[in-house]
Amino acid sequence: MPSNNPYASENPEEQEVDALIKRARLAQLGFAKGATQARYLEAATAVAWALMQPERNKELSEMAVATTGLGNVKDKIIKNHRKTLGLLRDLQEAKTCGVISNNPATGVTEIARPVGVVGAVVPSTNPVATPTNNIANALIGGNAIVLSPSPKGVAVCEKLLGYVHAELYKLGLDRDLVLMVPAPSSKIKTQRMMEQVDLLIVTGSQDNVRRAYSSGTPAIGVGAGNVSVIIDETADLATAADKITASKSFDNATSCSSENALIVVDSIHDQFMAELHRAGGRLLNKQQSQKLSTALFEEKGLNRHMIARDARTIAEVARLDVSDVENARFYLIPGLGIGKDYPESGEKLSLVTSVYRVPDFEAAKNKAAELFAHIGAGHSVGLHSGTQERAMEMGQDLPTCRVIVNQAHCFATGGSFDNGMPFSLSMGCGSWGGNSIDDNLNYKHFINISKVVRTIPANEPSVEDIFSDYWAKVGQ
Repeated sequence: MPSNNPYASENPEEQEVDALIKRARLAQLGFAKGATQARYLEAATAVAWALMQPERNKELSEMAVATTGLGNVKDKIIKNHRKTLGLLRDLQEAKTCGVISNNPATGVTEIARPVGVVGAVVPSTNPVATPTNNIANALIGGNAIVLSPSPKGVAVCEKLLGYVHAELYKLGLDRDLVLMVPAPSSKIKTQRMMEQVDLLIVTGSQDNVRRAYSSGTPAIGVGAGNVSVIIDETADLATAADKITASKSFDNATSCSSENALIVVDSIHDQFMAELHRAGGRLLNKQQSQKLSTALFEEKGLNRHMIARDARTIAEVARLDVSDVENARFYLIPGLGIGKDYPESGEKLSLVTSVYRVPDFEAAKNKAAELFAHIGAGHSVGLHSGTQERAMEMGQDLPTCRVIVNQAHCFATGGSFDNGMPFSLSMGCGSWGGNSIDDNLNYKHFINISKVVRTIPANEPSVEDIFSDYWAKVGQ
């Protein structure tokens, strides 16, 4: 019998998703009824422990690398632990339930309300840390969540959800608060999920971000990464080299915050290259760079056998003869130009970084602007310098939401225990990156706020109060 619902689908895949979201809605209503902040925090804490329990973290990290072929187990264990611990630190004082502010001076009381059912599209680069972050942020706001993992991430997402459900069971909470689009994944199922939920969170491919924004559902997508980092003549070169190497090599450069280009001031270029070599960076000569570029930048895109693979594998695929390859952690190639004809100027998702040599800081800043104009606008830029004023210049002059100063970029951008950014795996890029947020995605993006508005003593200025200075300058 045909459904009376005008939005009902006759497509079996869409019907499967519709049924799933119906379950999530019922679970969310029960979760939010009579809720307290303590209940929401308990739920988020349960989700965090589902991953952070050491044996599970190790198992899920191993499974993520085995099924996606991206990154390395040791670093994923660290990432899963620190990102989730940092998030839970941020959530301890979060106000997401009931009255969250009351201002007698304005007469406005703010009440936090759940969004409803959140849909989250999960990338294959972080198939465990990102969904855990999204789930905890959704539950702290009283929501349910439906995940749509990438095809390579389906199996590990299912395993993660099994552990999440086990922890929620201990609290007597409905497992339907956290669901995933049924396997096998498909564009039809993901699209239907996008259209039926109340809020979309999309991390990963820009194609998915564009589909989310056109789905008709309020969406938070994040822009493309293509981080450039300036090293100027006042930098501590040894420290900068160590931090850049640690950041670039972490999890085989799966992070969107990984350094894709180094912009080095000429006067310290050779000395800095020596420091990078000591730390594990290998500057390739012209012939080696050509071989690597030919192998990595294929006509259809990046070589999947080199994306997020270790340095030895990259050398083998590109047939590079690199001295001391055992100690190589990443490779440096000259930046020959910027734009579509120069693929080394884009995001590489691999242990490969371009080097641009410039005369001075002003030229370095201009080079960063050129890179932003090509790809990565809004995301972030780095600076290693002993001149703090230059960071302010970059923040005022470049189209970026974050200037990361004297830090390992991929550790700092998404929140760190020694900086004030919210812990997140999704960085909003503002209007420059075509995004609706310019902040790190955090729990505040997962709630609605209702305002109760009361009268206060009138505060109406006279026309003269407002225009007197203007009239004095230009006349009436």
